[in-house]
Amino acid sequence: MKFVLLFCLSVLSVAAQVTIKIDPTAERKPISPYLYGRNNSLSSTNPNWTLPDKELIQIRDAGVTFFRESSGNNCTKYNWRRKLSSHPDWYNNVYTNDWDRSALTLQKNFPNAQGMWAFQLIGKAAKTNQANFNDWGYNQSKWWEGVNQNLAGGGVLNPTSTKARVEGNPDLYLENWPADSTVALMNYWFGAKGLGLNKDKIRYWNMDNEPEIWSGTHDDVMPVQLPADDFMQKYVTVAKKARAIYPAIKLVGPVVANEWQWYNWNNKPISADGRNYPWLEFFIKRIAEEQKVSGVRLLDVLDIHFYPETVISEEIVQLHRVFFDRNFVYPGSNGVKNVNGSWDTSQNKEYILARVNDWLDKYLGPNHGVSLGVTEIGVQGNNPNVTAVWYASTMGEFMKNEVEVFTPWSWKTGMWEALHLFSRYNKTTSVKGASSNETLVSAYPSINAAQDSMTVVLVNRSTNAAQSSMITFNNFVLTSQEAKVLTLKSLSATETFVSHVQNALAESKVSISNNSLALTLAPLSVTSVQLTGKIGQALVILSTQPVLNTSVKAYPNPTTEIIVLEWSTGSFEKVEIIDLNGKVVYEHTIPTSAYQTTIHETFASGSYVARLTGKGQTVTKKIEVER
Repeated sequence: MKFVLLFCLSVLSVAAQVTIKIDPTAERKPISPYLYGRNNSLSSTNPNWTLPDKELIQIRDAGVTFFRESSGNNCTKYNWRRKLSSHPDWYNNVYTNDWDRSALTLQKNFPNAQGMWAFQLIGKAAKTNQANFNDWGYNQSKWWEGVNQNLAGGGVLNPTSTKARVEGNPDLYLENWPADSTVALMNYWFGAKGLGLNKDKIRYWNMDNEPEIWSGTHDDVMPVQLPADDFMQKYVTVAKKARAIYPAIKLVGPVVANEWQWYNWNNKPISADGRNYPWLEFFIKRIAEEQKVSGVRLLDVLDIHFYPETVISEEIVQLHRVFFDRNFVYPGSNGVKNVNGSWDTSQNKEYILARVNDWLDKYLGPNHGVSLGVTEIGVQGNNPNVTAVWYASTMGEFMKNEVEVFTPWSWKTGMWEALHLFSRYNKTTSVKGASSNETLVSAYPSINAAQDSMTVVLVNRSTNAAQSSMITFNNFVLTSQEAKVLTLKSLSATETFVSHVQNALAESKVSISNNSLALTLAPLSVTSVQLTGKIGQALVILSTQPVLNTSVKAYPNPTTEIIVLEWSTGSFEKVEIIDLNGKVVYEHTIPTSAYQTTIHETFASGSYVARLTGKGQTVTKKIEVER
């Protein structure tokens, strides 16, 4: 009875193990350095602000490479000449907003990073702060439900509603802002008599921000949402003028607000050409049409935002699947039900960026060169381990699928740690890593240019159980007996990342045996394994089903000419000789009734492996050739 119980436990243990297979010669994709980005790292609203040393070290050591500094909704009415912006989420009051200061701070402290700001497309920009609502006099500038009332410009407060009793007059605090004014910022920043900023490090420009909800965020100047095609004309006009000033610019749009807006403009699909289109498909279609007519490239990075509402940890750690997983049923699916032009409750699989790739291929053709970006995202919850696992999973999926830009908006405890682990230790090229249970455990391997160093990031999404994993390698020979392991687990609620040398990473070692390694992954953990090796096949190959009592002899060994392999039990069908680079230099079939094979072949001096294979079995013998 005891034997039966132990056997059952053993079977359960084997069944629970996750197997990871890694092949650095397959699915090779360059990893964008701009996956390691953030929003609003530098202040542009405080004229006395300087970057504190603590934040400088934290940002630098975490490896931030991309700074989106346009401040979301506050960029839409930004006036670079007056250094003012109208705050749509705060009575439309106008405040100091100095992009010059943040751009100069960026290039002084992070000269190798990319910065991104935005062009204004709505046609209005801040003019003066003299028409502001006195929010300090009202409630000492505290937040309340009425902060979205349009009170700048002489509006009359309604203390019991989110709508003002009398709307403010936007002409009192805004001025007209045509396309020429918005793109002229580049001349001021990069021109001969400008600020002297390095334009190569400010190549990316958002095409405003979340235009499909302007009638909500900017209802002072747009109480009724403009038609989608009217927005396209605004977009195209600015894009052409920007490209004329700066041909190497990266135009990033349309900067869509959230899952509902991925598919809907003014809360519904767009009717055109006798059918209904989801918003992003329509946008891509119109870009293709305008590019064909003008011959001007109008889009470089297609950009979306995502703000999922779930507070369930088990759902948060699966949110990375929303972007590319065509089989993932997303519990929060909503806008996607209009993906085919009308409401269909059966539509619950988002794979939004995979859909975007399909639409780009359809309308722009192959080799269109448009990449993908997510410049705002925010998840719920305050468990730093859940946050770190979600963030690591998302960066990993973006590595695999060549996303170019990633800048989360909300920044929670656990994200600094995950960012540092990826940016500091990952290599430059993503390669294939297949898990037997992708829902629970994923592997995100990357390799360096010399192909002699690899990092494998393992993510365990289980909220309560450790996971046993076995990692094997195809076409890569590990050259050491152990590997360094860096792990994020059991993070505390307070921030632990201070610098590269003061953080929560736990370092350990794992043994390498037969070109594989076994790891137990803690619940809600992110693990980075540092490996050295070379491209090729491993020389030691173990049988998964060895034949009992099989004894293979190889003689003479060392040999100068012939190689004889002899066995007393077992049945083999093929013999191979493999060199130190993993290359098969000789192979021959064997009659299954044979118990011996002789190889008459000339090999260069050195070590080889003779491999005998049959049904469900493999036996290897090391051979030395002397000349």
